[in-house]
Order: sequence, then C-alpha cells, then structure tokens
Amino acid sequence: MSARADIESAEPTELVYVPSNSWAPVIVAAGIAFILVGFFKGWSLWVIGAIILLLGLRAWWHISNDEIEGMRREQRADTAVIPAEPVRRAR
Repeated sequence: MSARADIESAEPTELVYVPSNSWAPVIVAAGIAFILVGFFKGWSLWVIGAIILLLGLRAWWHISNDEIEGMRREQRADTAVIPAEPVRRAR
C-alpha cells in the first residue's frame, strides 16, 4: 500500500465547522441602522430599530447555539510534536 493511499483512507482527526448561511447578521445591521437614524429623525425609529436589533440578536443566538450543539465535543489531536528547542542550521 502506498503512502498516498494511507493518507486518502485515513479518517480526519480534526474537523472544521463552517456556519450555515443566516440572515441574522443582516437583521442586526438593519436594527443598528434604524437606531442611528432614530437619533436624528425621532424616537419612533429608535424604538423600531431597538426591537429589530433585539429580534436579530435573539435569532443569531439561537442559530449559533443550534450549530454548537451539533458539534463533536472532543477531537483526537493528530499533529506533529514541536521540538522544545529551536532547530539550528548546520554551518
């Protein structure tokens, strides 16, 4: 068996989790924009912005928690040992 076949058949030891797509950050940004406009145009826009911001933060929090709960708790580390002393070049 070649070295390449060993690498291809090995199970990954460390997994990378990429978050799913979400509109929550856009909603949070819209809430912040409404709050900023509300400072200049009137308190009603400020209140609407605060409500949108809180709803967006709540949605973002729940989405993040759902994704974190789906992750594995422990991963087997399979990395090279780092030497305690720096490697010096031979002169």
